[in-house]
Amino acid sequence: MTCWSLPLGGGGLLAGCAIAAKAANPDCRLIGVEPESGNDGQQSLRAGRIVHIETPPAPSPTARRHSTWASTTFPILQQLVEDIVTVSDDQLLDAMRFCADAMTMVVEPTGCLAAAAVLNGRVDVKGGSVGIVLSGGNIDSARFAQLLGRNPG
Repeated sequence: MTCWSLPLGGGGLLAGCAIAAKAANPDCRLIGVEPESGNDGQQSLRAGRIVHIETPPAPSPTARRHSTWASTTFPILQQLVEDIVTVSDDQLLDAMRFCADAMTMVVEPTGCLAAAAVLNGRVDVKGGSVGIVLSGGNIDSARFAQLLGRNPG
């Protein structure tokens, strides 16, 4: 079984990847990932309607500029995404560090969501192949260094 772990912010990347992945392999599993402190997508998918939450407070490295994802993507996610799981800020920072150290990749915190979920067992990938979408290098070097120094792995 093929499984894809994908970050969820506004829903566009997850919806687009879900359409493409299901067209290529209708049996693949698609799991969205978002921060524990901003799990409006998880709540919405499980409730069957869009749930609005408050924007996560700073200084959380996972705080998104928006807390509501696009209503145009919701029906796509309902139809194609199996589940949405969450990861903690510490798990996210550890994944960010892993990307930097093991793969020499600069990835912004929420761009590491999918990797954090797989690395921490939030997405079951045993016995199959997995695709992990890393997205976003939209972080300046000072903030990147600050976040990596915050929680030594």
